[in-house]
Amino acid sequence: MDELELGSALRARRKAADRTIASVAVDAGLSVPYIANLENGRGNPTLAALDRLSTALGATLTVSLNDTSIPATSNDAIAALLDASPRATQVIRHLAATHATTRPPVRAHLIATLEAMTPLLPTTPTEPDLHRLLDLLLLAN
Repeated sequence: MDELELGSALRARRKAADRTIASVAVDAGLSVPYIANLENGRGNPTLAALDRLSTALGATLTVSLNDTSIPATSNDAIAALLDASPRATQVIRHLAATHATTRPPVRAHLIATLEAMTPLLPTTPTEPDLHRLLDLLLLAN
């Protein structure tokens, strides 16, 4: 959760409880400007301050540390996806001709692009994902 999300969550919780910033500040033992800044996505609150705010708002503060490492996508799986698609072969040929290059570098760029997209997709890139990327490239050219 970033600062803006935290601020929005605090404000929503406070408004849902029909509370003013001043009343929450008194209950939490924090200043009105401090809470206002947090609600506006500014500031860097301590866990202690967040705990006091959550208690004042009738909530429980939960902190978790999640693994943010990106699972490795097999280069081979993405290459196989490209190689199995006649449409990809056609678009690679077209892009190579358009950019006065050969097909291997275009194919390598497509593989790298699909790998870069992997963390943003719910699953490993699929054929529809590949086709959307190919459509985008054709539209851009």
